[in-house]
Amino acid sequence: MASFIPAGYKSLLSVYDTQMAIGLLHRLFEDNLSAALNLHRVSAPLFVEERSGLNDNLNGVERPVSFDIPVTGGEAQVVQSLAKWKRMALHRYGFYPGKGIYTDMNAIRRDEEVLDNLHSVYVDQWDWEKVITERDRNVDCLKSTVIDIVRAICETQTTLQAIYPKLVQVPKLSRSITFVTAQELEDRWPEKTPKEREDALLRDCGVAFVMGIGAPLRSGKPHDGRSPDYDDWSLNGDLLVWNELLGCAFELSSMGIRVDPETLDRQLTAAGCDNRRELTYHRMLLNGELPQTIGGGIGQSRLSMLLLGKAHIGEVQASVWPEETRRMCEAAGVMLL
Repeated sequence: MASFIPAGYKSLLSVYDTQMAIGLLHRLFEDNLSAALNLHRVSAPLFVEERSGLNDNLNGVERPVSFDIPVTGGEAQVVQSLAKWKRMALHRYGFYPGKGIYTDMNAIRRDEEVLDNLHSVYVDQWDWEKVITERDRNVDCLKSTVIDIVRAICETQTTLQAIYPKLVQVPKLSRSITFVTAQELEDRWPEKTPKEREDALLRDCGVAFVMGIGAPLRSGKPHDGRSPDYDDWSLNGDLLVWNELLGCAFELSSMGIRVDPETLDRQLTAAGCDNRRELTYHRMLLNGELPQTIGGGIGQSRLSMLLLGKAHIGEVQASVWPEETRRMCEAAGVMLL
C-alpha cells in the first residue's frame, strides 16, 4: 500500500512520551516473552562472513549490504535476519531442549520494494530461538508457542495502558487466535491475492496465525516466499492482527519449526539452491550436527506501532524516507523520527 495518514489522525502520545513508552514497551515485552518461552538474552552480530552461510537469504532476491574486511581477507554481510546464526549459537552454547535465546536484530533491507506505513529499509526485531526435541516437531508445538507469544503481547499492552491512560484508545488485542493454513485461505478466496486473503480473514477474526508458507499451493504459487534453509515450510507461519487504524492485516511475527536434515535436503532442491550445501552452516545441518529448534522474529517497530496506536512506522524508528512521504507526514502533523 502507498503511505497515507488516516483522516483526523493525531498521535496519542507526545514525541518525548513516545520515546519513553517505546523503551518501557521493550523492557516489558522482553520480560514477558522470555518468561513465556524460557529464553535468555544474548548478544548477536551486526554482520557475518559471507562464506559462513549464516545470513538469511529471505526470498532469495534481496541483496545483502556487503563490505570487505582487508585484515581478514574476507567479505562480510550485514545480517538480514539471525535465523541461522541463532541455531548455530544454541549448538555452541550447549543449550538443552526447552531452553532458548533472544536478542536484538538490526538489519538493512536495501531492496525493500515499497516504503510505506509498515515497511522500512531499517528492520528491528526480537530474534528468538529455542531447542526442541524431535517429537516436538509438530503443529501442536507450533500452535502452543504462538499462544504464548500472543499472551506476552497482551500482558505488555495491559501494563502500558495502565501507565499511559491515553493508550486505552488503542483496541485491546484479543487472546483468541484463529489458526488457518495458507491452502485453506486460497481455497476460500481463490480469486484474491494472498494479501487480500489476509485482510479478509483478519477483518473478521482480529488475530490469526497463517501456517504453511513457502511451498507452492495447489494454484502453483506460494502464499509468500521463504528461504528454504531455516523454516520447515509445513511447520511455519505468520502471526497477523487486524490494525483498525490502518484498516489492514498487520504482520507482527514470522516463525516456525526449523528444518531437519531431511527437510533441508528436500527444500534446497525444490528451491534450486543446491549450491548452498557446501556452506558451513548447511553442511553441519545436513550432517545432523545442529539441534532441533523452533524460532522466529517479532518486529519491534511493528509492535510499538500497534500498542502505541501509531499510523506510520517512522513514528517509532529512525530511518530514511522518500521526500514525498516526508512532505505528506509534515502536512498531517506527523513527526518522523
